[in-house]
Amino acid sequence: MKFGKSVCIINVGGTKYAFSKDVIKDFPLRRVSRLHNCASESEVLEVCDDYDRERNEFFFDRHSEAFGFIMLYVKYGKLRFVPQMCELSFYNEMIYWGLESSHLEFCCQRRLDDRMSDTYTHFTEEDHKKEDESRAQEKGRVGAKKDAKWLERMRRTFEEPTSSVAAQILASVSVIFVIVSMVILCASTLPDWKTAESNVVEEHRIIEAVCIGWFTAECIVRFIVSKDKCEFVRRPLNIIDLLAITPYYISVTMTVLTGENSQLQRAGVTLRVLRMMRIFWVIKLARHFLGLQTLGLTLRRCYREMVMLLVFICVAMAIFGALAQLLEHGLDLESGNEDYASIPSACWWVIISMTTVGYGDMYPITVPGRVLGGLCVVSGIVLLALPITFIYHSFVQCYHELKFRSARCSRSLSTEFLN
Repeated sequence: MKFGKSVCIINVGGTKYAFSKDVIKDFPLRRVSRLHNCASESEVLEVCDDYDRERNEFFFDRHSEAFGFIMLYVKYGKLRFVPQMCELSFYNEMIYWGLESSHLEFCCQRRLDDRMSDTYTHFTEEDHKKEDESRAQEKGRVGAKKDAKWLERMRRTFEEPTSSVAAQILASVSVIFVIVSMVILCASTLPDWKTAESNVVEEHRIIEAVCIGWFTAECIVRFIVSKDKCEFVRRPLNIIDLLAITPYYISVTMTVLTGENSQLQRAGVTLRVLRMMRIFWVIKLARHFLGLQTLGLTLRRCYREMVMLLVFICVAMAIFGALAQLLEHGLDLESGNEDYASIPSACWWVIISMTTVGYGDMYPITVPGRVLGGLCVVSGIVLLALPITFIYHSFVQCYHELKFRSARCSRSLSTEFLN
């Protein structure tokens, strides 16, 4: 240090520590070691909150107990959380003194990761709000602030069902249309549907057209008010909406071109496939229900675990399938079990055994085959249970994140309703 006495006093929240200049120079905490290079009192005040020149005392208005645990890390090399203190608050103290999460012990790192994942949505939403405010200010400078607010309100109404009363009403109407369209789709496959009167069928077709019109209008409006058109097209839910709407227009176009009673219309495989693709309408409910959103987010975050589970099943199918084919059919070709005549057939038995479904369409008849079947079932239970723990924890975290976001929107909804 280029000024003051040879002994420096560090005062953190009323707790004082005395160090020599040489210790300060090589101190493990970056904020403390920066004091050595300060050449003036103004530079010192950029590092600490106050400075007493007479006693050469540096005051930091920080949590004294947290700093005590950080000093234990400096002395012993192990950093743990302060009991009865918020993990995020202690992490802020760590960042202030120049430490990172990697300095924590492994158990405390897991606690910090869980806590940060629970509050991730909160931080990201605050950042988005700041970005939106800055963008609104920039647009206000050019005289388009009112238009920006109107577009933002429209976007939140269509994209966030819990953001306002109007958004909830719109979401309820959309859910009703989804349910009606699914009922009509299921009813159209009944045997009595073809023998129904023409006026009844015509009414159902009109209702179906109204539902498709609603979905189309909703998708077009959300595309118009979206901030980033490219990002809108890449979103999975929007792709599903497109897959659910497009088959109807294709089938209508082919009906007009080929005729209502033509052979292609009655037996065309393409039209039947397109019609069944409307089952994607039910996935539109994910936009309005927290459970389906949690499931989708969990699958997206746990794709590695899902791939690992698939690899486990494939390896087990290859091993047990080959052994089952050998024990049930390969050793005795004349009187062997014909259900296990090939390894692919045996793999079907393996997959229904490992998942404990057991259709009963094929089963081993030899003693070695039955022993192998028992091992296959036990192995299936163990292999399927291994990745489930990771998927479960991810599901809980995703649920809390989405629930927290929904709670924040509900609070803003209550405020709007009272106003």
